[in-house]
Amino acid sequence: MSERDVFEYALLRVVPRVERGECFNAGVLVYCRAKSFVAVRTHLDESKLRALDPEADVAGVRAALRAVEGVCAGGKAAGQAARDDAGRRFRWLIAPRSTVVQPGPVHTGLTADPEAETQRLLQLLVR
Repeated sequence: MSERDVFEYALLRVVPRVERGECFNAGVLVYCRAKSFVAVRTHLDESKLRALDPEADVAGVRAALRAVEGVCAGGKAAGQAARDDAGRRFRWLIAPRSTVVQPGPVHTGLTADPEAETQRLLQLLVR
């Protein structure tokens, strides 16, 4: 059996009307310290978004999800987090916030392949 490392993950939730608290999953953030790995995969289900808020700003939600993707990628796309390591970027992204795209609680597991785990969690918990 291959070596498995601890990883952490959090779901990205879309909360179209923060005052109502209704949400659905639109992405997953994965961090594995042992591999210096941080990634996000997103999938916005517009029909769910419109069901919760027919007036929702779809482009704005997509932009918020792209911003998370940029921070995960690092480099210029990460803005102020450009020089931060994978762990600091993950911690910044999972910090609670009251916006349309919010991180859920952090969970842990073991994986031999964080990239494959990211895809597995996207299929299992988001799509």
